[in-house]
Amino acid sequence: MPSRAPITFPQEQQMLTALGTRIHLARRRRRLSAAAVAARAGISRSSVYKVEAGAPGATLGTYLRVLAALGLERDIDAVAADERLGRKLQDLALGPQRQDNQH
Repeated sequence: MPSRAPITFPQEQQMLTALGTRIHLARRRRRLSAAAVAARAGISRSSVYKVEAGAPGATLGTYLRVLAALGLERDIDAVAADERLGRKLQDLALGPQRQDNQH
């Protein structure tokens, strides 16, 4: 029995849909068929269509395989790369810096 798709809030679904649209356009700009991308990614054509639709049930690995098939896999490195809130919380946890020059 197939598992249920995760619950997705409307704002999250909009983001996934926008991502899927960008991936779809990237494929079209490269003049690649969904079948060609699927073959390169080692996934089914229906999985490519799910990614392009922004399906929340598609795994992150499937999204990454499609990005790699399009030569865009390095784009994933930008996710949470400059995470300001986490850095501020980490700095607060470290406490105040001592400003002495004694060695």
